[in-house]
Amino acid sequence: MDRARHGRPGVRRWLGGVLAATSAAALGVTALAAPAQAADVNVAKNAGFESGLTDWTCTADSGTAVSSPVHSGAGALKATPTSQDTGQCSQTVAVKPDSTYTLSSWVQGSYVYLGASGTGTTDVSTWTPSASSWQQLSTTFTTGADTTSVTVYLHGWYGQSAYYADDVSVFGPDGGGGTDPVGVPAVPTGLAAGTTTSSSVDLSWTPVATATGYNVYRDGTKVASVTGASDEVTGLTADTSYSFQVSATNAAGESARSTAVDVRTAAAGGGGGGGGGTTVPAHALTGYWQNFDNGATVQKLRDVSSQYDIIAVAFADATSTPGQITFNLDPAVGYASDADFKADIAAKHAAGKSVILSVGGEKGSITVNSDASATAFADSAYSLMQEYGFDGVDIDLENGLNSTYMTKALRALSAKAGPNLVLTMAPQTIDMQSTSAEYFKTALNVKDILTVVNTQYYNSGSMLGCDGKVYSQGSVDFLTALACIQLQGGLAPSQVGIGVPASTRGAGSGYVNPSVVNNALDCLARGTGCGSFKPAKTYPGLRGAMTWSTNWDATAGNTWSNTVGPKVHSLP
Repeated sequence: MDRARHGRPGVRRWLGGVLAATSAAALGVTALAAPAQAADVNVAKNAGFESGLTDWTCTADSGTAVSSPVHSGAGALKATPTSQDTGQCSQTVAVKPDSTYTLSSWVQGSYVYLGASGTGTTDVSTWTPSASSWQQLSTTFTTGADTTSVTVYLHGWYGQSAYYADDVSVFGPDGGGGTDPVGVPAVPTGLAAGTTTSSSVDLSWTPVATATGYNVYRDGTKVASVTGASDEVTGLTADTSYSFQVSATNAAGESARSTAVDVRTAAAGGGGGGGGGTTVPAHALTGYWQNFDNGATVQKLRDVSSQYDIIAVAFADATSTPGQITFNLDPAVGYASDADFKADIAAKHAAGKSVILSVGGEKGSITVNSDASATAFADSAYSLMQEYGFDGVDIDLENGLNSTYMTKALRALSAKAGPNLVLTMAPQTIDMQSTSAEYFKTALNVKDILTVVNTQYYNSGSMLGCDGKVYSQGSVDFLTALACIQLQGGLAPSQVGIGVPASTRGAGSGYVNPSVVNNALDCLARGTGCGSFKPAKTYPGLRGAMTWSTNWDATAGNTWSNTVGPKVHSLP
């Protein structure tokens, strides 16, 4: 977010010409076949990459075994394409002639392909243009009358980022070449909720004999992978209903999900408030207050519309010490003293609002890329919280972020500030296209202490949605299809907000009428008001919306907050 208007536009890449050349067969996603007979086995070896790349061959040394992210077990494949190589990893498996096999794999990344060649009949492949979290690809093939081996493969696409794969299955009759004989585990039963607080719930279920791990789902989104038959789910919002399911996993794949158990968290504690002891509501409106004069209405905090639940003071300043931040009240905003400003923060606290300090903006130069700078950030941020009464921080670093050290910094700050820390983020759209991006990784790393991510859905150009289609900014489809990436990528609905400019003067591009924002909120939370894109499920726990800025909103007569605020506060 910019002192002039906002931030730099995002950059995207689209492979229209490349994808147009892909064969129709490759583009077809085959429906799941009927379940295999009980005698069938997984004829792939080292299907879960638990033994590194044993039995697998990767072109141009593109593949490696990694311990994170994994779908199940302790290993997974990571392969990195280049401009000249797709990063293909393959294995030749023994099969029976005249037999049908189901080929599947769990994948993560953009443009991930799964296929089989040398089948003796019709070779097959399937692909996904975007999998921000683990997604299962599946197809079937039939072997020829003389076929005794088939090559199965995974690959990405030229010049694209690394992809991940795990739990490959070539499920059918034993071809006599050695197998991973365990079938897909049974569906877990007995899922029950135990101790429930305002921010966590204990879950337990009956163990499945052939399972090596379990996936925990909250409102349809995977939030944890565990090896035992229990888990504590944290980072929940107080007084909010959630639906949980679990599935069982092993090298052959993942079971269907269990019967859901519905839980409502306790009413007290968690999720907000820092210095003032306030609590962020389940559905919140966030606005940035400008500590400078750039032609928008000059405000004091006391003048900010009461519709805003979280007010982000823009911005903190860097010091000569790496990672350290400070705050300098700009005389242009008209405060007689720091004490007057602090009194306004206290008044907002008394009205039940949270006031946080935003770090970054388009021109922000704060860098956290070492242990020393992470410590300096946490220490200085906490000192400012104590001095001014800020309830937390907002991370709006538009010129790069190191997930390793920013995670350390935020956890150190949380340890100092306690459970009422308000932690928000305002990444650009390009920063939240994939869970492998540094911003997205940071958000997932701190999701147990994260309040909300308000992605800036403007100054972006066209971007990919969670369905792999390209959407142009400034539409309800753009807002909903891009928010869907985060909802499917591991963030809780209560940690997802829609960020838009308050007026046409607040950003270089991407302004939408407040009514479009309301339609997007309804689409995600209720399944109504959608455009051509409609999410597969609704997210009634969606946190809300954000705008740049309260000053530009005031310039336009507070039209944005007076329109979007009531909608946010009426979400289910």
